[in-house]
Amino acid sequence: MSDWVPTTCMRCAVGCGHMHRAADVGYGIDTARGDAAHPVSQGLACSRGISESQDPDGEWLSRPMVRSDGELRQTTWDVALARAVEGLQAVHARDPDAVAILGSGQQTNEAAYALGKLARGGFGTRNYDANTTLCMASAVTAYYQAFGSDAPPCTYADIPKTETHVVWGANPAVAHPVMFRWIRQAADEDDVEIVVVDPVRSETAENSEHHVAPDPGTDLALARAVLARLVETGRIDRAFVAEATEGFEDLLASLPDAEAAAADAGVDPADVDLLADALDQRALVYWGMGVNQHVQGTEIARSLVDLTLATGNLRPGGGPFSLTGQANSMGTRICSSKGSWPGQRAFEDPDHRRVVADHWDVPVGRLPDDPGPGPVGMLEDGPEAVWTVATNPVAGMPEAERVRETLDDAFVVAQDAFHTETTEVADVVLPAATWGESEGTTTNMERTISRVRAATDVPSGVKQDIDIIATIGSRLFPGLFHDDTSPDPEAIFEEFTALTEGTVADCSGITYDRLDDVHAVRWPAPDEDSAGGYRYYEGGDEESWSFPTGTGRAQFSTGRQRALPEPADDEYPLTLTTAREADGYNTGVRSRGGEAGPLVARIHPETVDEHSGIVADDRLAVATRRGSATVEIDRDEGVPRGMVWLPIHHPATNRLTLSERDPQSNEPHFKQCAARLVAPEAELPPAAAD
Repeated sequence: MSDWVPTTCMRCAVGCGHMHRAADVGYGIDTARGDAAHPVSQGLACSRGISESQDPDGEWLSRPMVRSDGELRQTTWDVALARAVEGLQAVHARDPDAVAILGSGQQTNEAAYALGKLARGGFGTRNYDANTTLCMASAVTAYYQAFGSDAPPCTYADIPKTETHVVWGANPAVAHPVMFRWIRQAADEDDVEIVVVDPVRSETAENSEHHVAPDPGTDLALARAVLARLVETGRIDRAFVAEATEGFEDLLASLPDAEAAAADAGVDPADVDLLADALDQRALVYWGMGVNQHVQGTEIARSLVDLTLATGNLRPGGGPFSLTGQANSMGTRICSSKGSWPGQRAFEDPDHRRVVADHWDVPVGRLPDDPGPGPVGMLEDGPEAVWTVATNPVAGMPEAERVRETLDDAFVVAQDAFHTETTEVADVVLPAATWGESEGTTTNMERTISRVRAATDVPSGVKQDIDIIATIGSRLFPGLFHDDTSPDPEAIFEEFTALTEGTVADCSGITYDRLDDVHAVRWPAPDEDSAGGYRYYEGGDEESWSFPTGTGRAQFSTGRQRALPEPADDEYPLTLTTAREADGYNTGVRSRGGEAGPLVARIHPETVDEHSGIVADDRLAVATRRGSATVEIDRDEGVPRGMVWLPIHHPATNRLTLSERDPQSNEPHFKQCAARLVAPEAELPPAAAD
């Protein structure tokens, strides 16, 4: 019988420790369970993390493929890699920015670092990003603007210390079940409550003491109403504001009347009072995609940070905690060179660019001086070549039909472990190893790095991500990876951590040996004896705070609620929203298997009754200005009247969503667009562009 191998779950960003045991015959994971020795989860694991690790339902890719006469055909690795290199090289020779590369929060730190090094230091393209920008970019931008650095100041250790859990635009009961178990356990203590802010009565709301349901997309108005109420009632921590922040007077001048802002958000003044009371205690404010995936996502996230600053909730047991979606979103943020150079070195800083160029031994002029337009923008620019790694933009991007058309016109290399809607349109398909077959590290949402280990051999037709990236990189740009087509992940990790030395995201004190000894280490960790705790706060008899901003102080903001990019109207009188469902993640390729199955829409029974004349076999079609999709009806009183809820993982959903973006973060507005219900036989084609 095979030995147990300690590793880290790669389903979501909680970062639970797993133990995997390989099948005795053939390939794959026979058994997965929680690892009691892992300091993050201490043996806890969710059923989905276990099932998707040991028995995913996706359609595995087992051989490279190339397109010939319009059909994808299996081939050898030599042929597939030669075709990929030839196509990428031809486009790069004409224009480096005509090459678009899209990575993923499903990569290890090592693979993400290598892909970023190749994209920025090899191709030198601006058009490189990761699918994490589709879910976390607004939170990232808000943290930078408020604190001068990305990532939550708080950690999991703060969950049992807080007095109130405010969950805003997130559903951790579904998306992060182990973390929600900690939250629920903490709330079982006397006088500790959970307050959920969400237009939909989610699974988290069902398991909480209070639910505030604003009108869709009005979170900024609600947050400003709460802050205005705190000001009116004298519940601002003036000492903290004076000592550690700036911009509060400008914020005060921009605040609306609390009653008027509550009306704009569609809530009763009593709901504003409830939230003000919650923030007047030691409070953790968690938020997720309901905040980030909005054209004002950065401003909404800033407003939640403002609430914690104004009430002095920036100390252990309180603070602003963005809930990261994908397993290694945090890793891509600190090591992949997508939004900043490794270690959060700023793109626009010439000294940082020079350090990176010297570290990689490439000309500094090859490195772009800005991070680029984001995933939506880089595909809208009409790239000639697109390389996707562990991501599925044909299903995961907004206005997905346009994305498919863009890829139809480009040379596409799709690198993945499973068959996806993107591999269907690729010119070259490169089968990559998945969880349990890969070596490296990952970084969870509280900044903790831990090992990912292979418990089983890689099948003969499959290669690890890092090997594919290094092979292509070495052929196109000799010397970039020291001509090593199978680099040691530990050596790549050491290269990455050395580049972070002295930065605000210093990981130079973390090594594989250290992770073998203690399982997990939180950054910043500038030496072998240090590990990150609560950020920016220095305890002791005299509390103090310091921030890596220009003035050393945290920054307040002055955002104001604006109209939605596509509000409901007479022609499209309903609001479509999207969210995660319990059995779906990362476009569902590991859980839905083969065909996606029916698209199920959650709709309030009264809204269904209003359209009873067009319901056929309990089916309708949801139409937006971009097209329509037939749905099966799930009558759900937890969804407000006039709203249609669709799972964001289903490949049909994003045919309907908007590509408008937050101008500060480049994150798309997935959450609200105008819709209508029509008879299923009247399903519409995508609307023509104006």
